[in-house]
Amino acid sequence: MYSALVNKKEWFSTLVVWMAAALVTAAFLWLLGDIIRYGFGQLSWQFLTTPPRNAGREGGIGPILVSTGLILFVCLVVAIPIGLGTAILLAEFTTEEKNFGRLIRRSLDVLAGVPSIVFGLFGSAFFCNILGFGFSILSGGLTLACMVLPILIRSTEVGLRSVPSDYRLSAAALGLSPIATLRQILLPAAIPGLLVGLILGSGRAIAETAALIFTSGYVDRMPTSFLDSGRALSIHIFDLSMNIPGGNKTAYSSALVLMVLILLMNGITSWLAMRWQQARISLV
Repeated sequence: MYSALVNKKEWFSTLVVWMAAALVTAAFLWLLGDIIRYGFGQLSWQFLTTPPRNAGREGGIGPILVSTGLILFVCLVVAIPIGLGTAILLAEFTTEEKNFGRLIRRSLDVLAGVPSIVFGLFGSAFFCNILGFGFSILSGGLTLACMVLPILIRSTEVGLRSVPSDYRLSAAALGLSPIATLRQILLPAAIPGLLVGLILGSGRAIAETAALIFTSGYVDRMPTSFLDSGRALSIHIFDLSMNIPGGNKTAYSSALVLMVLILLMNGITSWLAMRWQQARISLV
């Protein structure tokens, strides 16, 4: 009797888990299918390389893609070293009991929940006005770096803390320096956490709209430097769908390109991490 009841509970729990996964997958497929249905017909090499015309109703998204790539490049170049260094500091040189580490973690948790529009206002005030970068790709990328850092730091810290303490003790017994222990043992073991942070952070950055409206600007011409204003792909989609009559068709095609870019970034990041881990295992 008891075993039958346990089996029913396990069966019900399994059913709930599979139903939740099916609902999430169905929602994603429905969204992707709707975007493909209305946006696939306009996709072409010309659409990806030519500049927009007639307020975006015609032409392509060439300058938009370049601006988006430059903004994401600035974001990751700034966020990865700062995030990795902060995560190492929190995981290896502070404890849960120290006030310094507790304060930083609480601050990161609060920042992770701050609306993107607040980051946009901060970026406009600090990067655009105080530092004098103006509406530029540099201002937009730095603002996105501030948004990505809490996610990247916390996920990398969790990855570092998940490494067993025996690894650290064994490295110390072998006479390895702390830097060598980090480089050869701890960081490779923390790659999954760093990977999660990169995927979540870059996905949020490339799809961000509110923060970039106040920092990178609306200009849809080809940028020539990081101090030029540039329209990100997410802003282009927002502008076409909300402000430009007759722009829905191009908005759907641009949204499809954005979805493909996010999927490609996630896939390439996962593949590179897997190849890197396999290469390290083969060396061992």
